[in-house]
Amino acid sequence: MIMKNYKHTARRRFLSIIALTLAAGFFTISQPLKADNMKDTEIVNHDTLGPIKQIKAGVLDVGYAEAGPATGTPVILLHGWPYDIYSYAEVSELLAAKGYRVLIPYLRGYGSTRFLSAATPRNGQQSALAEDVIAFMDALKIRQAVIGGFDWGARTADIVAALWPERVKALVSVSGYLIGSQQANKAPLPPKAELSWWYQFYFATERGREGYDANRKEFSRLIWQTASPTWQFDNATFERSAAAFDNPDHVAIVIDNYRWRLGLSRGEAKYDALEKQLAAAPAITVPTVTLEGDANGAPHPDPSKYAAKFTGKYVHHTISGGIGHNLPQEAPQAFAAAVIEADGLAK
Repeated sequence: MIMKNYKHTARRRFLSIIALTLAAGFFTISQPLKADNMKDTEIVNHDTLGPIKQIKAGVLDVGYAEAGPATGTPVILLHGWPYDIYSYAEVSELLAAKGYRVLIPYLRGYGSTRFLSAATPRNGQQSALAEDVIAFMDALKIRQAVIGGFDWGARTADIVAALWPERVKALVSVSGYLIGSQQANKAPLPPKAELSWWYQFYFATERGREGYDANRKEFSRLIWQTASPTWQFDNATFERSAAAFDNPDHVAIVIDNYRWRLGLSRGEAKYDALEKQLAAAPAITVPTVTLEGDANGAPHPDPSKYAAKFTGKYVHHTISGGIGHNLPQEAPQAFAAAVIEADGLAK
């Protein structure tokens, strides 16, 4: 089995990647799998994404940041909720310095991304977000890319890799295999697990929609704190990302995303065929590196539960020492190293 072929050398390979970049003066850490060495010991605001570009792609006018040479291997990095493209500010610096072309789009409902038509449903279902990525790649004439993500971004990256493997050179997915279905979500979880999804049930109510709309920043700050309980982010770091939630479609997309999971939102019929494929929990065949932080306070599966879903070359790393849910921003060196490692698996 592929997993067995790689798991014994995964840590050594990961360390070797970081050791090589250390020798080149790229990373400045000494024990790369320790969070106290990978996280900033002093809070630094990395406002390094540069001007936001716009491109019409599918049903959207997508806002995105770009770094690195135009001729480099494309890397598309996808954020989650309630985060934004600045989760990858440091990662983009690191990868651009190694010659990658890094593209970080705002998802629908975030930042400067806008719907082209007022008539388009503000649909947050999983396949719609994945098709947005394909449209983004098509608009930029990118045939194939390394794709990475966390939270909603990891689920979206997983779906793109599962349904359009020819477009994905390699995959980096925080918390592994996150593809779901409305049918699977009908099954109740143990009480402790249900408790961790409290906001999903809150969003199922009109009170929850109104509450989130009225308290976007307070709500999001609470999620940051509970999902990454040891991450000492400062107010400037939070406010920089919170600006992305002022998007006029943000609340509609967030609420629909969670209601769709519970079957409370129908979704669009044009995505039915894709959802049928996803409901079968398809294997992911592209070379993949999965990551997990040892202090992830958000709901997430155990790595042992999803390893078999990755049937190509596969490596997993658990990042120790207090790394939470927003792994790219909390441990940017580890995430960048995982992108380089995944790209290497594809060669």
